[in-house]
Parts: sequence; structure tokens; C-alpha cells
Amino acid sequence: MAPNSSGKTALDARCKATIFYCFWAAAATYAISQRASSMAFRKTKRLGASKKFSLPPPALLGVFYVAFIIAGALLLWLPISHYGDIGLSEALFTSTSAVTVTGLVLADTGAAFTGFGQAVIAMLIQFGGLGLMTFAVLLLGALGIPVGMPQRLILREDLNQTSLSNLTYLARIILIIALVCEALGAVALMFVFVPEFGWNGIWQAVFHSISAFNNAGFALHPDSLSRWVGNPVVNVVVPLLFILGGLGFVVVGDIYQQRNWRKLTLHSKLMLIGTMVLILWGTVMFGLLEWSNPATLGPLSTPDKLWASWFQGVTPRTAGFNTIDTGGMHDSSTMLTMTLMLVGGGSTSTAGGIKVTTVCVLLLATVAFFRRQTTLHAFGRSLGVEEVMKVMALTTISMLLVIAGIFITSISHDGQFIDLAFEVTSAFGTVGLSRGTTGDLDAVGRAVIIVTMFIGRVGPLAIGFFLATRSIPRVKYPAGQVYLG
Repeated sequence: MAPNSSGKTALDARCKATIFYCFWAAAATYAISQRASSMAFRKTKRLGASKKFSLPPPALLGVFYVAFIIAGALLLWLPISHYGDIGLSEALFTSTSAVTVTGLVLADTGAAFTGFGQAVIAMLIQFGGLGLMTFAVLLLGALGIPVGMPQRLILREDLNQTSLSNLTYLARIILIIALVCEALGAVALMFVFVPEFGWNGIWQAVFHSISAFNNAGFALHPDSLSRWVGNPVVNVVVPLLFILGGLGFVVVGDIYQQRNWRKLTLHSKLMLIGTMVLILWGTVMFGLLEWSNPATLGPLSTPDKLWASWFQGVTPRTAGFNTIDTGGMHDSSTMLTMTLMLVGGGSTSTAGGIKVTTVCVLLLATVAFFRRQTTLHAFGRSLGVEEVMKVMALTTISMLLVIAGIFITSISHDGQFIDLAFEVTSAFGTVGLSRGTTGDLDAVGRAVIIVTMFIGRVGPLAIGFFLATRSIPRVKYPAGQVYLG
């Protein structure tokens, strides 16, 4: 520990306490403002001008995330948050990465930011992972303020739900599950970090537990978790946290309530089966592809190779931690990782990507097409055309965004195609894995990554619904035919 460590430790403690109280003060202010906006919404609606002045829920959700990103950037820009190497652009990038629970960084989080800055990042991760409206709705309930329709509409978008019923109950479940999992994870990680780092290991355990459960990928070490590549506790606790966070709160709550496979919902069954298949596929394929690579698994012992294969097979699904050098992977392993990053986790979770259920529905639709079936069937349930259209729209928008991001960044970074493609895919999937290209990006490249991270978190469909205008066609045209294939 550096000289005058006791004074630095006391300062860090005061900083963490300060950010804690600032967080609750900001939350209370937000709740009051939401109450005021709700009253204004009803008043405007009575005056018949709501359509003129009100924004749709996806737009409001995006505005809230932008406002929180800017507030986080200003906090991280303060001299008390860093050791002098963080400018406004770096603070904005870090804030965006934290709120979108991505994990891409321009500087070493543990070395560049003070205890106060690290606490700000942890707060941004918690808010961004669990959803801003989740905290707002819970705080409104705690203050005795009824949750109005405007808040419910935004919460529905934030939680990716189609119904307005039981949203407050779902918000409570989300918070309880998150706090319990993060607390248990922090306690388990203390057995690793405290013996090695002393009392500072407690904060490291808490920070990494929050980052893991929220699928953020922020670490307080420049090599992420590589120094614990063969540590059983780290290789079990951290993946378990981001798997639980990536399953989705609806799935975890459904398992807790039903505790019977036959009684689980179709969504839960698809998520569990899809997650298991992706984990097995990623683990086995990564081990086979990288087993003899001298830059990754080659120098490790056989047990450490197995641990690393397991960790790297799970982490691309939006977790963002790594225990080996990601930049040393073969191109085949890089493509495997990019595919897993694009898929992501589950709906109503802390994960990003196009979601596991989206891939499941696409596969079911493909099978139904070749079987000449008009409906989709899975586990004794059927899916309609609307679900297929939604996943097709989501996949199309996602692919177009990723391709556009790769194209724009490659204009000024020639000769780094695979690294840029990996970076953009990681940003869209809110993963945070990188092949070392983040710090080499110019202003345009950073802007593309920031926008990609934001869209990847808020959701392509939310942006699409905001930009689209619905209108009832006045004229109907006769059916036509287009030859496909």
C-alpha cells in the first residue's frame, strides 16, 4: 500500500458514503419529478394536447438513459473521481459503458479512478443493469406515491414487457433477486480478494460482484481476471452471477415460484434450454480451438485449460470478463465469440444482444417453414405470426446496426477489420470484451462505439418503434407475389 494509505483509505470511505447519499438524493428528486410529470401528463391529456407534447415511452426511456449517462460523465470528470488522466471524452465513454453495462474502457478502471470514481461506476452499473425505471417505481412506492400510467408505460419498455399488469411486482422481484445474488457473490469473492489485498479486498469483492451480476465486465485489474485463471472460486462464482443475471428476472422468479419443469412458462423453458446449449457449445468449441494456442490456453496446465475454456465459453454472452488474452485468440475463436456476443442473454435481464429467445424463435420458424407448418410449436405451446415478425425485425435491425458500425469505423482504421468487427459486436451486445482496439480508436470510432453501446442497451426495437409512425392505410391494394430463394 502507498504512503499515507490510512488517509487515502479514509478519503475513499468518505467518497463512497458521499456517493451513496447523492444516489438516494438523486433518486428522490427523480421520483418527485416523475410525480410532477405524471400530473402534467394527466392535465395535458384533459386539455386535449397530450399527443402534441408527450413523447412515446421508448423515446422517454432513451431520454432517461441519456440524461443518466451525462450525469455519470460529469461525476467521473470531477477531480475527486480520477488521478488526473481522465478527460471529458474519456468520462463520457466510461459512463456510457457503465450505464449500458458493457465494460469497454479507455483506461484501467482500478488505476485511473479513485475510490469515489469506482463507486460512481458501480452505481452506474447497478442503475443501468437493473433499469432506471425499476428503481424509480420502487422509490415511488416507498414514498407512497402511486405509479401512474406514464411510469408504467416507460417501465414496460425498460423491462421489455408486453403487458402493464404486475409491473411493480416484477420490479420488486428484480431488486430482491439482484441484491441477494450480489450479496452472496460478494461474500464468496471475499475469500479470494481479502487474503490477497487486505481490507481493500472487501470493496473489490463488492465491485466485481455488482459488475458480474449486471453483466458489465468492469474489473479493477488491467488483465481483468486473468491472474485467477485457475482459481475455482472465481471460475464458479463470477460465471454463476452473470448466468443468473443473463437468464432474466422473469425466469429466475418463475423457477423460484414453480420449482417444477412442467409448470414453467414457455419463455423460461426456451431460455433454460437455449442457455444450456450455448454454454456447452461455447465451452467445448473454445477448448478445441484454443487448446494448443501458445497465446491463450497453450501454456496452461490441463485443469487451468478446462477452467479457462469454461469461463471463455460463458463470458461472451454479455459478461465481458476474461481470464485469457482475448487478443491472442485464433480467428475461428474470435468468430465463435462474436456469434455468442451477438446472441446475448435473455429478456428482462442485465444482458444485451438479440436475446436467446429470439434465436430460438428464429430456429422454430425455420423448422416450421421446412415442415410446411403455419404455426410454431414448442413444449406444447404455439407461437403466432406476431412473435415471428418481431424477432425478424429485431434481428434485421441488429445486423444492419452492427454492419453499419463496422463500416464506419473501418474507414479510418484500415487493416484492423477483425479487431474492429469484434469491437463493434462487443459494443452492440453490451459485452465489453476487446482485442485491444478500444484505446486506438479515433474520435469517430469512439462515437460509433458509444452510439452502438447505447442502442444495444436501450434496444433496437425501442428505437425502431420511436422512429416508426403508425398510420391506417386509406387504400388497400390487391395481393402480389415475390419469388424468393
